[in-house]
Amino acid sequence: MVSVKRMVLNVLKPHQPNTFKFSKAIAEVGDDYEVYLTVLAMDEATETTQIVIENSAIDFKSIQDYISAMGGSLHSIDKVLVHNKPSDD
Repeated sequence: MVSVKRMVLNVLKPHQPNTFKFSKAIAEVGDDYEVYLTVLAMDEATETTQIVIENSAIDFKSIQDYISAMGGSLHSIDKVLVHNKPSDD
């Protein structure tokens, strides 16, 4: 089974929700998600952030939906770690 284990995203977000609430909401998308959020740049209304998400199986669609629901915009997927675990058949 192929699973996504780590993603590095470039996301433009509004100042609110703040970075703590934004990263916490993304972490709550799945069980045991680790989220690292770094602010790369700021202007009057937005923050450019780098978000690193780690888990044994990341649900990208749900993360993308949460980013949009919080007013963010996914600019790019900068890195992905994918693992192909052979089935036990």
